[in-house]
Amino acid sequence: MAENLKGCSVPCKMSWDELEALCRSEKLYCKRLGVNRANVNEYEVEFLCDYKKTKEEELYLVKWKGFPESDNTWEPKKNLKCPKLMKMFHLDLDQELKRHKRRCIPKKLDKEVASLLVQKAKLRQSLQRWEDHLNQTRNHPGRIYVTNDVDLEGPPKGFTYINNYKVGPGIVLNEMALGCECKSCLERPVNGCCPGASLHRMAYNERGQVRLRPGQPIYECNSRCSCGPDCPNRVVQKGIQFDLCIFKTGNGRGWGVRTLQHIKKNTFVMEYVGEIITTDEAERRGHFYDCQGSTYLFDLDYVEDVYTVDAAHLGNISHFVNHSCNPNLQVFNVFIDNIDERLPRIALFSTRSIRAGEELTFDYKIQIDPVDTESTKMDSSFSLAGLPTSPKKRIRVECRCGSESCRKYLF
Repeated sequence: MAENLKGCSVPCKMSWDELEALCRSEKLYCKRLGVNRANVNEYEVEFLCDYKKTKEEELYLVKWKGFPESDNTWEPKKNLKCPKLMKMFHLDLDQELKRHKRRCIPKKLDKEVASLLVQKAKLRQSLQRWEDHLNQTRNHPGRIYVTNDVDLEGPPKGFTYINNYKVGPGIVLNEMALGCECKSCLERPVNGCCPGASLHRMAYNERGQVRLRPGQPIYECNSRCSCGPDCPNRVVQKGIQFDLCIFKTGNGRGWGVRTLQHIKKNTFVMEYVGEIITTDEAERRGHFYDCQGSTYLFDLDYVEDVYTVDAAHLGNISHFVNHSCNPNLQVFNVFIDNIDERLPRIALFSTRSIRAGEELTFDYKIQIDPVDTESTKMDSSFSLAGLPTSPKKRIRVECRCGSESCRKYLF
């Protein structure tokens, strides 16, 4: 009987905190829970819940890590060794006192204030778990941070972070058939390197900054090329290089993205990633997104309007980048291992120098002049709209970018 049960498992109805508390109370050691002989009797502060002051001392209501809230205890300040948690508690408290137009900390907090402080502490934990998940999922060097100093909204529900396009049913990506034979793609390109094969010129300078005007395609070296990973014609494929922060905006625009590092002009910042669907499917989904006021459908109409990228539920950090009528990011079509001109990779490059702490934005309704070359004449216009793709059916969406050149309406 026992042999038949090998490999069998059943779900546990207890939370990790409850399991850890049970181990400590029963003096049991568990490597996975981090409970061992050395720390079984130690108690770690998870967050601070409340505050009061007596004639003798200051006291904090402590939520202990690994224990239910029913085991919270009042502890003197002198017994607590959690300076970071205490700092965050008082920052939240000061913010609430200012909101209630109170200058001094009372001897005892109102139940409403204490409850809100607990909600903020739990929100911070929730966002930290989401941040950890994003950084475990990403495949790029740039780290992702998450913060919300505006309200109590937690991580978005129904959103999955992905690093590359997810191809929908009935869509096939054609792989690159040939690669270049260059030893130095920038200094001594053979037959114009990969861009030359499509009668285009090299897109980047020696610093990896784009030198083409918007509307011209970028052809990077691919997996079949003779050049190595340090080739200057490999930029977008290296992924996000900058530390970025997803933050809650304070003017009703939802989540946004800011850079935590200085970004030079004409530098690659990120790709717009999502699920590739047909325009017919985009039309169907657009009616639903229309009711929500969302804008996550990106039409891939580089040559012909056949496919759309939907980043509503599957996407990367670009999912959270807001619109601006005066943006600091510009869209470029990039081809690497895929030569299907109906399915370019959507890369966002900086239009100017962007200082650390500045929000990143691009124009959801960008229009680029058609590009005329000896071999092609392509209309490189883009649109990002969680609305029906037919212009006749779009409703007017108010713009909240706040720029001096604001068009007042997105669509």
